[in-house]
Amino acid sequence: MLMRSAGDGRSREATLGRPYGTAGTPQGVALVLPSGAARGAGRPTRRSVAAVAALARCLARRGRSDALGVHVVRYRVRGWNDSAADPVRDASWALDEVVRRHGDVPVSLIGVDMGARAALRASGHPAVVSVVALEPWLPGEAVATEPVKQLSGRRVLLVHGTDDERTDPELSYRLAERVKKANREVCRFEVHSDAHGLGGHRAEVMALTADFVLGSLFERDFARPVADALAAPPPLGLRMPLAVGFGGR
Repeated sequence: MLMRSAGDGRSREATLGRPYGTAGTPQGVALVLPSGAARGAGRPTRRSVAAVAALARCLARRGRSDALGVHVVRYRVRGWNDSAADPVRDASWALDEVVRRHGDVPVSLIGVDMGARAALRASGHPAVVSVVALEPWLPGEAVATEPVKQLSGRRVLLVHGTDDERTDPELSYRLAERVKKANREVCRFEVHSDAHGLGGHRAEVMALTADFVLGSLFERDFARPVADALAAPPPLGLRMPLAVGFGGR
C-alpha cells in the first residue's frame, strides 16, 4: 500500500521501511519517524533515515522477547511544508498500514526533530498507546497553539538536550506543560550539556526510549526514574535529568 502525492509534478510514495525485529506476527509495533526540513518538496535524504537506524535496531533488540516489530517511516517529501504538515499525513498513513498488516496491535510513535512533532500530532490514531518525542522541532510561534488534545490517554515522553541550539529545549518544556494539564501520563527528560542529535549520551537516550516504549506497549514496569518522572508534578517531572549510565548494567 502506497500513499501518493503530486506536489511537484512527480509521484511520491510514503512507505514503511524494512522491518526490524520479529520475523513473525508482532505483538506490538514501534514506528520511528525521522527528521526532515521545515520546507521541501524533494525526496527525503538517505541520511535522515540512516540517522535513526541505530535507534530502530536498539528497539528491535530489546523488544525481541516481546515480539516487537519496528519500522522506520519513509516520507513522501522531506519538508513539513507549513499547513500541509506532510510528515503527519505520512505517519497517519503508516499507522493505517500497520493495522492493515497486523490487525489490532498497540503502536508507539517515536520521532526525532521534525519527526517528533509529527509523532505528537499523529498520536490521535486509535492504535497509538504512547509517543516519544526526541528533541522536537517546535517553531516558537506555534507552541501556544500546537494541538495537544489528541495526546489524551497516551503515555508521552519528551527528551531534549539542554545545549540544543537547533531546536529550543524551552519550547518543548512549554509544550510539555500544556500536555500535562490534560494528561497526567507525561514526562520530560533533560540531557544536560548535550547538543542537537543527543550524541553525547546516545546510549542513555536509546536505553530510555526503549524502556518507555516497551513499558507502554507491553505493560512492563518502567525504570525507576521514568516511573518517578511520570508521577512527579511539574516542573520536576518535566525537567527530570537523564542520569549518566541510565540503562547500563
